[in-house]
Amino acid sequence: MNTSDFARDLMTALAALSSITKVDLQTEGPIARGRAFVNPEIFLSFYFNQATQTQAFALIKQEQRIWGIDFDAWRGWHLHPIDAPTNHLPIEPPDIPSIIQSLARALSTLEIQ
Repeated sequence: MNTSDFARDLMTALAALSSITKVDLQTEGPIARGRAFVNPEIFLSFYFNQATQTQAFALIKQEQRIWGIDFDAWRGWHLHPIDAPTNHLPIEPPDIPSIIQSLARALSTLEIQ
């Protein structure tokens, strides 16, 4: 995957979530990063590095990760479940729409005001 494909797929998937109010996306060379906001205290932080294929998606609430899906060369694809976000549970490689669907499920468990 390249940076353009990542940004396109992510923005398309996020557009389907009514709970997302704003997206800040920055790209610079092989890197894409940003935040998709639910409200000022809850947002999805995301990161992609084309050179390493590293991807990180972390749902943040009050400055703490409460859920996430990541890929890195050391651990491979793994989940940080909402009930135990410090855990690293191995998962099959997901595509971006699947990651955003998992995000939607995580958000549905929160009391969002």
